[in-house]
Amino acid sequence: MGFKSQRDFFAGLMFTLVGLAFAIGARNYSIGDGARMGPGYFPQLLGYVLAALGAAIIFTSFTSKARNGDPIGKFAWKPLCLILGANLAFGVLLGGLPSIGLPAMGLIIAIYALTFIASMAAEVFVVKHVAILATVLAIGSYGAFIMLLKLQIQVWPTFITG
Repeated sequence: MGFKSQRDFFAGLMFTLVGLAFAIGARNYSIGDGARMGPGYFPQLLGYVLAALGAAIIFTSFTSKARNGDPIGKFAWKPLCLILGANLAFGVLLGGLPSIGLPAMGLIIAIYALTFIASMAAEVFVVKHVAILATVLAIGSYGAFIMLLKLQIQVWPTFITG
């Protein structure tokens, strides 16, 4: 018995594996109960729900008929590397790398770098649109994390703020 939709099968497999990984990883934290949830309650519950959703999608990949078997296309390495690289750049720019002498650049510059690098993964890259998006994200992040939540995150590089 072969699967009728390759996309559904592999998407369900990915959901199942990621869900089980989170559920197993959350077992190291205290769960608590429904009234007093511990730090592992939500990740473990969400992991099991995601794994169950993945299993349901895998099941439907064997039963539902897709056109032409719904084949998987070639793997998109460029967008994958750009998205992962954008997140890595965000972390490095936000916290810096003191071991090699790279100072922290702050939240605003890290958000701009994240947005520009990740946007290069799209098929169409318009600098004006990305700059507007980065500005909205920077203002929103500043408002949410610095002003509302009062988190102690470096906003600008130290050479700008003195």
